Amino acid sequence: MDLKLLAVVFATIFVAELGDKTQLATLLYAADAPHSKLTVFAGSAAALVLTSALGVAAGAFISEYVSRQLLGWVAGSGFIAIGVWTLVQATRAGA
Repeated sequence: MDLKLLAVVFATIFVAELGDKTQLATLLYAADAPHSKLTVFAGSAAALVLTSALGVAAGAFISEYVSRQLLGWVAGSGFIAIGVWTLVQATRAGA
């Protein structure tokens, strides 16, 4: 196992997930007193593991047909587009 890659992937995903809507939804479920915190944790963890597995499988499949450089450009462009869209929506909401 490549420990450097493990650390980079862990740090990247950990920082990206902080404060996102998934974490906020989990927080809200855990804040509801009647719910078991262990059940909320197990459901949330299982969902994150499954979505990560799907991401790895999709990445492995797509990389067979699309170059790494093109994937980088598409992913980067997608993140920029989402950022621009978010800024436009925030500006409209403030108007």
